Amino acid sequence: MKLAIIGTGYIGLVGAAVFADWGNEVIGIDIDLKKIERIKSGDMPIYEPGLSELVLNNISAKRLDFTTSLPKGIKDAEVVFICVGTPQGDDGSANLNYVWSVAKEIGENLDEYKVIVVKSTVPVGTNERVKEIIKENLKNNVRFDVVSNPEFLREGSSIEDMQNTDRTVVGYDSERALKVMRKLYSSIESPLVECDLRSAELIKYASNAFLATKISFINEIAQLCEKAGANVQTVAKGMGLDKRIGNHFLNAGLGYGGSCFPKDVAALYKTSTDMAYDFKLLRSVMEVNHRQRINYVKKIEYSFGKNLSGKTVACLGLAFKNNTDDIRESVAIKTIRIIRGLGAKIKVYDPQAVENAKNDLGLSNVEYTKNAYDCVKNADALCILTEWEEFKLLDYKKVKSLMKGSKIFDGRNLLKQDEVEKLGFEYFAIGKISNGLDILDEERPVYAILRNGRRQKNK
Repeated sequence: MKLAIIGTGYIGLVGAAVFADWGNEVIGIDIDLKKIERIKSGDMPIYEPGLSELVLNNISAKRLDFTTSLPKGIKDAEVVFICVGTPQGDDGSANLNYVWSVAKEIGENLDEYKVIVVKSTVPVGTNERVKEIIKENLKNNVRFDVVSNPEFLREGSSIEDMQNTDRTVVGYDSERALKVMRKLYSSIESPLVECDLRSAELIKYASNAFLATKISFINEIAQLCEKAGANVQTVAKGMGLDKRIGNHFLNAGLGYGGSCFPKDVAALYKTSTDMAYDFKLLRSVMEVNHRQRINYVKKIEYSFGKNLSGKTVACLGLAFKNNTDDIRESVAIKTIRIIRGLGAKIKVYDPQAVENAKNDLGLSNVEYTKNAYDCVKNADALCILTEWEEFKLLDYKKVKSLMKGSKIFDGRNLLKQDEVEKLGFEYFAIGKISNGLDILDEERPVYAILRNGRRQKNK
């Protein structure tokens, strides 16, 4: 099939490459000429494992091409995908200006039947408005259909997710369009969820909001574990073995971030308020997520007597998650800002996100280092903020020798507690008792009892 993909961000670029790899003829469309030239040369504008090879292989096979011209790009396409950004607006709603602009241009250049597919994450009713905008701008009485086909890709594993998806959702109001989409996804073995446009739009938001809820729930359990003297990782394991719950998204940490969960939860909540419904659960999910990084920073404050002035804090991780260079709504960067605001000097390292972070964090009181060992050198404390496997595999005996202090604040529960404590570190984790938490007795009285028990045992 002949496809056009409008937008070459995470979703558009990965989608273009994978669709081409399935044997389709694909044209990626973007207004940024420099970006297109970078992609054609194999220099991807985003970091995604395996993406460069996949793009170049399909360009070489002449199944994939790119252009800055929308009229040229959609001319011969049977299916046109809209994959532009829908960033969060000031009021929490999705900013749909890019979607409206693309819909208008499609209408102005449509000269034969095509299926227009909205793959961007959009609120309920957006596909219907896209259809109206296209109709309003048609120069000829051309038939077309609009389909909702939301994506469910995770950054860092998006190629695998698209090639082996759990499900494909197709919202439609035309049997002709449905037949085209069935043909496009005929090689996919996973379920094809066929539904109305509005249900398809809501499936995407509901899915992300539910996953965000699981994260906030386990982070609340982590706070309770610290007060009660339990281990959240053990609790999560016991929960996750229940098939009704599952073990995904039950890792306690600093909270969710990235380009999807924060804006999608906020957008769904805004939609609910627009429809005169107070979605109290979602409001709590957002509050818990914000509070989680505040609780983490409090541990750092208390460990230094609430005074970080003159202290050097090494921060490993800038991206919102591992295997990506994406810093959008990164909890790591939000946390670093708070620590820096308390007077600490910051040293940072991330395998992929340093350059992106420079534009966001700036240079004031931040030192960007070339590797993890340079980052920890002469630091009073180490904060682990992103769950890169590289950080888990560091030689922590070497780390201990390089640091001035001995405090580790593991915001991702990445390290093995017993191993780092044996090396002499004061270890602060999320949702479990560790040697570093003795200092928090004033805030959490149960630690006084637990601490005495630990010390007796250690003797």
